[in-house]
Amino acid sequence: MTRRFVTHAVLLLTTMGAGCRRPAAPSAALKPTGAGAAIVMSSGDKQAGPTGMVLANPLVVQVNDDQGNGVAGALVEFQGSAGVQFDPAAALTDSSGQATTAVRLGSMGGHYELSATTPGKGHPLTLQVGETALGYQQQLGSILADKYCSRCHDQESSAAQVSNYDNLAVKPHTFTDGNTLNKMSDADLLSILQHGGPALNRSALMPSYGGTLTPAELQAIIAYIRVVADPQYRSAGVVYEQKRPNAR
Repeated sequence: MTRRFVTHAVLLLTTMGAGCRRPAAPSAALKPTGAGAAIVMSSGDKQAGPTGMVLANPLVVQVNDDQGNGVAGALVEFQGSAGVQFDPAAALTDSSGQATTAVRLGSMGGHYELSATTPGKGHPLTLQVGETALGYQQQLGSILADKYCSRCHDQESSAAQVSNYDNLAVKPHTFTDGNTLNKMSDADLLSILQHGGPALNRSALMPSYGGTLTPAELQAIIAYIRVVADPQYRSAGVVYEQKRPNAR
């Protein structure tokens, strides 16, 4: 389970009456010396972090020419929904064609749609980026998942914890596996967490946590599973989008 990658009905800020578009910092002082044919993701998308905090990893995008080579000196502007901050909000790509910014998400938990735009050759090129802010319940679920679940459900080992995923005969689903977990109801997830895999005729390698975690803690883990799902769990979360010029 990667951390790169909320509850209730999906809403768009375009329907909430709030100003959704956060203008980028003035870029007039930046003098582009190049323009690309494509803008692509390098790293830093699909992260999840506490509301109002800077994401653990910077957002890095790359501007390429029509041969796929990085373009130096291309202007990149970052934009997001209300409450999102970028440092910097505009930058020129480095010698490898990359532009980097630190992202601080808003104070409300939910999925945030951000963008990185470069003028391109003849027309603007835009890359959409998804990040997730964890509210209190989801953040608690993240902490509990790290303590009780990650060793088996996370395929990647870290310095703090070695993954047991490869040693298991029946491979657990990662918490980001929305294609599978989105189809399960909250009641089914709760049953497995409380009583173990056999509760739903699943693998007995999944232990029960009903005697270890409180009902509130079990619900927090479910909330965390919902918020990090990829593809997004659409029936549980607030989605903060930029307001398009033609949005009504």
